[in-house]
Amino acid sequence: MVNLSPLAQKFILHFGEMGSRWGINRTVGQIYALLYVSNRPLNADEIAEHLEFSRSNVSMGLKELQSWRLVKLLHQPNDRREYFEPPKDVWDIFKALLEERRRREVEPTLSMLRDALLESAATEEDRYAQQRMREMYELIEMSSSWFDDVQRLSPDTLASLMKMGSTVKKLLDVGGAVRGKFRSSRSETEEDAQ
Repeated sequence: MVNLSPLAQKFILHFGEMGSRWGINRTVGQIYALLYVSNRPLNADEIAEHLEFSRSNVSMGLKELQSWRLVKLLHQPNDRREYFEPPKDVWDIFKALLEERRRREVEPTLSMLRDALLESAATEEDRYAQQRMREMYELIEMSSSWFDDVQRLSPDTLASLMKMGSTVKKLLDVGGAVRGKFRSSRSETEEDAQ
């Protein structure tokens, strides 16, 4: 890596390694990491020089990042080259990643499950399989609905919600205990009435 601090190099190398675990190749991960830590937009030649990648690898990586909506294309006055930068707000990056993963991974699964649930179950095994698929479909649908709600939250609200962490769980536990007590006392009342 050329003209990069040891700190930036460490971050870029790590992102490249993590990229494969997130479904992108090492090159794309490193390009994104370089753009993320850069204090200004970079053009493809600068990216290729810093990372010592071929210009064609950089171009393909930038196309991939654009398809994920993780980089924006910019133009500079009196310069014909294209420059790239990631969204400034980390929450916008987080939302773009989640939305793109949903589009690429979740929606095809939901489509397959819908089709499978519309088929006629000819055997007991098929009825069981469809019931299991229905459970999965309902869980994914519920998660997708929750995700839609989260997407509409402002970054400040989303950060506040995430900071609440275990507090939310405690509130849900208290709510569950209250509902359980209410159900228990209601069933006792119904038994007494009989």
